[in-house]
Amino acid sequence: MDIAIIGGGAAGFMAAITARRANPASRVTIFERAQKVLAKVEITGGGRCNVTNSFAAITDMKQAYPRGHKLMKRLMKAFSHEDTYRWFERYGVPLVTQEDECVFPKAQDSHVIIDCLVRQARELEVTVCCRHRLTDFRRVEDGRLELMFENGSHRLFHRAIVTTGGSPHARGLEYLTRLGHEIEAPVPSLFTFNIRDRAFCNLMGTVVDSVVTAVPGTKMRAQGALLVTHWGVSGPAVLKLSSYAARWLAEHEYKAPFAVSWTGERTRQEVEETLLQLQAANPRKQLGTLHPFGLPSRLWLYILNKLGLDAVKPWGEIGRKTLNRLTETLVNDQYTIAGKGVFREEFVTCGGVSLQSVNAKTLESKVCPGLFFAGEVLDIDAITGGFNLQAAWTTGVVAGLCAADC
Repeated sequence: MDIAIIGGGAAGFMAAITARRANPASRVTIFERAQKVLAKVEITGGGRCNVTNSFAAITDMKQAYPRGHKLMKRLMKAFSHEDTYRWFERYGVPLVTQEDECVFPKAQDSHVIIDCLVRQARELEVTVCCRHRLTDFRRVEDGRLELMFENGSHRLFHRAIVTTGGSPHARGLEYLTRLGHEIEAPVPSLFTFNIRDRAFCNLMGTVVDSVVTAVPGTKMRAQGALLVTHWGVSGPAVLKLSSYAARWLAEHEYKAPFAVSWTGERTRQEVEETLLQLQAANPRKQLGTLHPFGLPSRLWLYILNKLGLDAVKPWGEIGRKTLNRLTETLVNDQYTIAGKGVFREEFVTCGGVSLQSVNAKTLESKVCPGLFFAGEVLDIDAITGGFNLQAAWTTGVVAGLCAADC
């Protein structure tokens, strides 16, 4: 059996290795359009490669996978995050789980992951062809798939697995549309927010460890650290929210209200009570010298200035109305998103081949027998934290096993 893997990324290599092991008589070839394979794996996690996540903080798969959570829940029964952990350790890559539940190689270097995948593929005699950009394919009379490449070459295979990753534009998936697949329009996911507020952006470099971000008027919210940048906001709380709201924000042209609770999950009542206690215990202290909830002093002074409050004014001299305004700002500070930035190291696309076009058990195309899909080319994407790579490993294994099944 001849099996083609279209795309030399994480899902592609996992599919190739799995297929070759499942069917030792098969011939497996990876076709990569770029000059080298696994380029995205190399830069993920800041060059350390966030292999997966412990999933300890995930109570509902939708928290990690805004799109594709039901399918991922099913597929992870075949290859879970725990299987990923064991797989890499079995093949010589010790892993460690951080306090934030992200899993990295102990070496803190993505190259050990790349070397492991390349080594396994080489030992299994998987052929790798770089600079091969697929332009089209069709089924021939004997049921095989004819692959056509930009360099003019044509190749025939019994099975093919498309693992080309996210496409920035729908036109990049036109060859799949022509075969009858439904395509969910690709839009960016995992990006930072531009905020045109000079006073706020002057706080650049300020980090608040645990905030809640939200899109007012919707149920979309996220928790985590927030970083103020010279263009707006970044950090896990923003990247997660961008993932949850990816399609909604695209529809609104990345111009929308944005709210931050600087006190995390605390309720208005809890925040108000804390401020009243602080006032009662420190009536003569200046507002600017006591910043509640462990907020960075620069941020606290910014909030006071935003409300027109003098930082040298004693706590005991502010009235209930002012306390209410402080409370409201701390739990529901409002800004306006004026565009999106690009989180280059973790760029992820929302959209791709509709899950309605594939068999949920095998990831085989419903309209083109012998054609399978894995990785981000599918309409599956996740928040930051190793979840996107886990989707690549899981779908790669399932597609590889099913494609190799005679």
